[in-house]
Amino acid sequence: MFSKVLCLVAIVASLEAVYGHGHGFSSQYIHRHDGPAEIVHVQGHDGGHGGYGHGHGHDGGHGHVDYYAYPKYEFGYKVEDPHTGDIKSQHEHRDGDVVKGYYALHQPDGSVRHVEYHGDKHSG
Repeated sequence: MFSKVLCLVAIVASLEAVYGHGHGFSSQYIHRHDGPAEIVHVQGHDGGHGGYGHGHGHDGGHGHVDYYAYPKYEFGYKVEDPHTGDIKSQHEHRDGDVVKGYYALHQPDGSVRHVEYHGDKHSG
């Protein structure tokens, strides 16, 4: 009798089981920002494309503009976390090819490591 009840309970349980992998819900959506492309013609570009070819060049061609911004920045940060004991700071400044900065780090033994650095196109 017990085996019949157990078998009946197993059948009912399998019939009542719900398949748990349905369609998911997402809160993501797409905003498209497509628009017409703007074609820019560059004046004053002489010559064609270099490289190997058929032995003849062509005047004009597609202009290429190399946008080079002067590298100049400055940043710094400081961390003082009393919970973990993490204490450190860094500051860096760049103007052209010259980079100067420092960083400081409190070591676990209580000492403080303080490093100053300087680099330019001649000294790396």
